[in-house]
Amino acid sequence: MVGDKVNLTGARETLLLTLYGKALESRLPHSLLEDRFADEAVRKIDYDFSRLKVDSNLGIGLAIRAKTLDVHVQDFFARNPDAIVLHLGCGLDTRIFRVDPPEGVDWFDVDYPDVIALRRRLYPTRQHYHLIASSVTEPDWLTEVPRNRPAMVVAEGLTPYLAAEEGPRLFSRLVSHLASGELMFDAYSQFGLKLLRLNPSVRATGAEVHWAIEDPHELERAVPKLRFVEDISAYKPEHAARMGRIAKLFVRLWKYIPALRKIGRLLRYRF
Repeated sequence: MVGDKVNLTGARETLLLTLYGKALESRLPHSLLEDRFADEAVRKIDYDFSRLKVDSNLGIGLAIRAKTLDVHVQDFFARNPDAIVLHLGCGLDTRIFRVDPPEGVDWFDVDYPDVIALRRRLYPTRQHYHLIASSVTEPDWLTEVPRNRPAMVVAEGLTPYLAAEEGPRLFSRLVSHLASGELMFDAYSQFGLKLLRLNPSVRATGAEVHWAIEDPHELERAVPKLRFVEDISAYKPEHAARMGRIAKLFVRLWKYIPALRKIGRLLRYRF
């Protein structure tokens, strides 16, 4: 069978990197994600994934980050059964299928029109699931989102690719439109961006990274309605046991050395 031909470049192509990493992790014994939808999508796509140089260490790292976000999303709609979820720059991530939200939750996946068109070809539809074909930085798409319900806003692998001035503008629009909720995303220090630029997988896509966050309170000052709650290590040592020796050591150091934690972490805010 001929696969679905995919031609993506730059930041858009990184969605194939994360998809493939999660698919690889899901093929491992005792998978953390068990993401069969990601694995099936990779098998349907006509693309040379070997050019992305994704190894098992990267796949496991991506799975740890994704699982941490999944748990927080599930916790939010357990506390807010009438919630909405906004998944910004969703790419080909299958979070909605992994967390399987209850009927009272409306879910919105937002990404470029060509990415959403690809999602429609690869993944099934379901009730209360909405696809918005737009760049997240365009303001008009928010008119499709309810204003009066608690919202969980998630962005995974998005913020470093935004221009430094675009991120605060995007989050300002979100918290002005939405009644209340939480925002959670992965953020990188300037040193973290330098490491991303050197990462062979990111370099293979030609993607450029721009927005660094050194201090989580910077965003509070730029978007006054946000209240910083916590930063969370993107990688948990207990989940990293299947990594190689050097990667495993780095994850352990990550937990105890503040400068390493700032390289890449998950930030959580309320509004």
